[in-house]
Amino acid sequence: MIQESSTATSIDLKTGIVHADIFTEHDTGFGHPESPARYVVIIDHLRNADYAHRLEWLAPRPANREDLLRCHLGGYIDLARRDIQGGGAYLSTGDTSIGPRSWDTSLMAAGGACVAVDVVVQRSVKNAFCVLRPPGHHATPGRGMGFCVFNNTAVAARYAQQCHGIGKVLVADWDVHHGNGTQDAFYEDDSVFVFSTHQWPWYPGTGARDETGYGRGLGTTMNRPFPEGSGRKEVFGAFAGELLDAARRFKPELVLISAGFDSRDGDPLGGFHLEDEDFADLTRLMLDLADECAEGRLVSLLEGGYELHGLGSSARAHCGALANHAAGD
Repeated sequence: MIQESSTATSIDLKTGIVHADIFTEHDTGFGHPESPARYVVIIDHLRNADYAHRLEWLAPRPANREDLLRCHLGGYIDLARRDIQGGGAYLSTGDTSIGPRSWDTSLMAAGGACVAVDVVVQRSVKNAFCVLRPPGHHATPGRGMGFCVFNNTAVAARYAQQCHGIGKVLVADWDVHHGNGTQDAFYEDDSVFVFSTHQWPWYPGTGARDETGYGRGLGTTMNRPFPEGSGRKEVFGAFAGELLDAARRFKPELVLISAGFDSRDGDPLGGFHLEDEDFADLTRLMLDLADECAEGRLVSLLEGGYELHGLGSSARAHCGALANHAAGD
């Protein structure tokens, strides 16, 4: 792992920001909503935030094959590489646009999620936010879809379990779209609790309330779909009520957030009406939960968010809550 600045002391812990300019090199084509500008606008907002001195800027590393194989099939990994390095415009598994550098950026995104787990578990930062492209929560074990190549959050969860001895992991997803790939990865696994609020009916068509897990994993998937037009009352209410109750029973040792900001008011790919302060409140709620159950260990990973001004301001609010918590405010 490479860090861009000195490791924070245990007295002055900061919020880690995993980032790299390579994330602008995933070329999705002219006019595509999941554009390099998403990365640029978030980094600009964070560097100019009044809490920027509380951020620790961290460089990612590329995921290796072992990292990916913990939650993706080898055949799919090979297929994605062939599709990208063969010059294709889309993954042959679905609706994911790709360009010449998409293999390298996808490896760096998944590996960046692992770096965030490292620094949080090792306590060199208090918590972390990963500014990654491409996003990941639609990527299933055997299929890339919905702008996603590899499932960065799922990779992080398995890495934490197998490389840091973490037992139970909570994944909380407030993206406007259901994280079908994350659900698929852990649907039969009682060591990972997956919670999602999302618009229904909407892409990708999964995430019904009665999808609750299978076999050993029965009861460790919780979906709370809401209709277009929903906002704080529905989303924050589900987090503050049902998720907190379930998480306290589950007792996670690490909290992961699939932080999709396309649930913000005005996003072109969603119909929810969350505001910046709602994301800050959701973040504070998850931080309190991590303090209560997981010794404060929390990693957030960027998913959606496609209206650039709103994306930047909501990510700034999210990271402000992370940084202020790290500083004890």
